Amino acid sequence: MIKKEQQKELIDIKNQIAKHFTKSDWLDLGYSLGCYDVIEGHSRLLKSLSFGDEDYEGNILEVLTEILKRDQKNFNEIKSYIENKFATPLVSDFISTAHTDTPKKIITFSPQVFQVPLKSQNDNLVTMMLPFKQQKSFDAVKNACDKLNLDCMKADDIWENSTFIQDIFELIFTSRVVVADFTGKNPNVFYEVGIAHTLGKTVVPITQSIDDVPTDLGHHRALLYYPNEQGYKDLTVEIEKRLKTLFPNRFEF
Repeated sequence: MIKKEQQKELIDIKNQIAKHFTKSDWLDLGYSLGCYDVIEGHSRLLKSLSFGDEDYEGNILEVLTEILKRDQKNFNEIKSYIENKFATPLVSDFISTAHTDTPKKIITFSPQVFQVPLKSQNDNLVTMMLPFKQQKSFDAVKNACDKLNLDCMKADDIWENSTFIQDIFELIFTSRVVVADFTGKNPNVFYEVGIAHTLGKTVVPITQSIDDVPTDLGHHRALLYYPNEQGYKDLTVEIEKRLKTLFPNRFEF
């Protein structure tokens, strides 16, 4: 049975296969996984590929599902095959949301510590980076997102990878906006904001004290909030205002 957390990623894999795979690629994959019979035995897969039929993508999902039923380890094997086979990045979307237009010069780089996920950007996702003890600030930001029908997540809401930092990277990678709580000068938050800036994400800083914001980020306007009931309510209001400016096509003013 396919794990719930793998289902969305399987759709992304299907899309990449539909875009890139030839018959030879299918046969190579089948032999490498010991699943040649699944590919050759499917009545429509290779035929629909050859003729460009509309049911090809559905056939891809059927075959992938059958391969994963054989062995769950095949999931990562399929991902590795695709990543190694094609020189161009599998996720080629422009994900740097801090830019309103695509810059004339774009660099390509390959992280050493992280794996670039197959997932595409979720234009509805706001990710929050914060110290674990600042749950109330997360609740305030989530309340603002709920009012705007936006998704809001933090790193410990997910567990899809064997390492926590990979989950964090994927969360930042797929998000449209990152809200960062600098309260307490938490080094993990600093590190995660560095990732977000490297990926060109729109970062919204918040803090209980301006002194907690690194001097290198002094040019970024931070939302100051107070750690009391009214302060968190005010934070929700201010975050809602800020998000409306970052999602201009979604809201009427």
